[in-house]
Amino acid sequence: MQLQHHLDELDAQGFTIIPDFLDAVLLARVREGLAPHLATHAGRNNFEGFRTERVYTLVGRGRVFEDIVEDRRVLALLDTLLKPGYLLTASQAICIYPGETPQPIHYDDSFYPIPRPRPSISFSTIVAVDAFTAENGGTEVIPGSHRWSDADIAGAYDGRHHDAEMPPALESQLVPLAMPAGACVFFHGTLMHRGGANRSAAPRLAFSNQYCEPWARTQENFFLGVPPALVRGMSPRLQTLLGYEIMPPFMGHVTASHPTKVLKPDYANVVASGARIGADAGSRPAS
Repeated sequence: MQLQHHLDELDAQGFTIIPDFLDAVLLARVREGLAPHLATHAGRNNFEGFRTERVYTLVGRGRVFEDIVEDRRVLALLDTLLKPGYLLTASQAICIYPGETPQPIHYDDSFYPIPRPRPSISFSTIVAVDAFTAENGGTEVIPGSHRWSDADIAGAYDGRHHDAEMPPALESQLVPLAMPAGACVFFHGTLMHRGGANRSAAPRLAFSNQYCEPWARTQENFFLGVPPALVRGMSPRLQTLLGYEIMPPFMGHVTASHPTKVLKPDYANVVASGARIGADAGSRPAS
């Protein structure tokens, strides 16, 4: 991968595409790994999509998804863009069915209430399992919008009003991403984008892994979503991505211990084991 080329594209337009991200063998493994989990979570609003299926906590659903989360090309970009110890913040598959309407225009790190323009606190990947077209719900982006101010994005999705009309001035600047199956788009968390309408006769399957600064709260709570017994068998790098690491000097500790100690079979939490401070551990203050 030409790292500097992708960094230059990210800086100039807010996104870059890795065209050969997954080969045919990996695509088949992804489809096989997703098959048991599709048709289990229909969208609940216009943002998730009423004709869209989502599979959350994808990183915990098979070895192929673990491996993709720590793909060397993605991590090479992140090593340059984020502070050491950065985290996986979201991991999900998205299947958009025929008849789905466009998503509201949004940016992925809008969770962090820091005024724009600003550096991105997170970066996102979307991998096409089915080829993306302008007709089948492929991702649409506004090039250069990663640099926009709060005033520039006025009227975009605010996280609450799922059915709000999108400003025509924003919609007119959207560009559909045409990507072959196996391609990956990597983009700034501040880039304005949306999932497009699916006007085709077939579903459009993709998945997204997103990463954030080590000090930021993650979208998904992987400590609760991925059982420690499963994390124990994951690579050290993936454990770090899931939050089992200290951000110096001591952010992320567990009762003054390194969080990886929790993964040891003989670990005993001092609070859970009853070694509590106070004369009467069973008492609670009156309300």
